[in-house]
Amino acid sequence: MLKKVDPVVMKETRYIAITVLILSALMQAVFLIIGQWNYTVLLGNLYGAVIAVGNFFLMGLTVQKCLTMEPDDAKKRMKLSQQGRLLMLLVFCMTGAALPWLNTIALLVPQFFPRIGVTVRGLTMKGE
Repeated sequence: MLKKVDPVVMKETRYIAITVLILSALMQAVFLIIGQWNYTVLLGNLYGAVIAVGNFFLMGLTVQKCLTMEPDDAKKRMKLSQQGRLLMLLVFCMTGAALPWLNTIALLVPQFFPRIGVTVRGLTMKGE
């Protein structure tokens, strides 16, 4: 287990968390505008956002660990981490979808928010 989380991992995770929060607020507004908002949308969104940010953080920890490894070992570790995190996402999302007090769409959509955040970050930092 890592003794200390690298400041870059924390910085990027905070950025992703803020991105997920902003996009989640927009999603809540869309549900409200189309007249489909209720407490299950909010709870599903919160659950999905925690899963999405947690998945990103775990990926960051894996990358941090892999930077100290030999390239072949790092590649294997990243692949194993990706498979494990995908399985984790599947289990958490299926569990959440089975719960009646969580809106399934509001739970699943936030899983795409970190990817949007990473893409936007990449486009805005292109000149740096």
